[in-house]
Amino acid sequence: MMDQHLTVVKHPLIQHKLTIMREKDTSTAVFRQLLREISQLLAYEVTYELPMTTRRIETPLEEMDAPVLAGRKLALVSILRAGNGLLDGMLELIPSARVGFIGLYRDEQTLKPVQYYFKVPELLSERMVIVVDPMLATGNSSAAAIDMLKERGARHLRFLCLLAAPEGVARMQEAHPDVPIVTAAVDERLNEKGYILPGLGDAGDRMYGTK
Repeated sequence: MMDQHLTVVKHPLIQHKLTIMREKDTSTAVFRQLLREISQLLAYEVTYELPMTTRRIETPLEEMDAPVLAGRKLALVSILRAGNGLLDGMLELIPSARVGFIGLYRDEQTLKPVQYYFKVPELLSERMVIVVDPMLATGNSSAAAIDMLKERGARHLRFLCLLAAPEGVARMQEAHPDVPIVTAAVDERLNEKGYILPGLGDAGDRMYGTK
């Protein structure tokens, strides 16, 4: 499913791996490995419109004008801590990317984001910036992270997640209609604690074996 703001990637490999990740008995090691693999598959979609130019090269047979990426290297920004699971896989595919981190946690009473860390690359206005977080639940943390990046000059932004809730998508569309979302699935709804249903639980806890 695709529209101007939201792309749901229905590739069979992504959907199969996501089903295994959803199962409650999937081990931490398998969960982490599958997230890494899915992140690389999703990376192909979210980087589809990277700007290109050509460079004169010499093959073993002749010279040619070959396509290469143009402009400054893109920036990958992880919303800590769970975003690192997507970040690690994407860096294997795009090792030259610049990397930033935004530390946010969700207040369990208000469900509002609280910032505790912010470190991002320079010259964000000249880079495509891809923000990564496995879960787009209420959308409050994601919207807040994008607010911070725009304040630092980011103009070309994308948001990549594994799962989204309709409430989170609506929140992002309201706050940042200029930021496309790429995800593997949009689930049914949020529960009273702000978790995605049917979802897969807390992505950070399942990645790192914590509670």
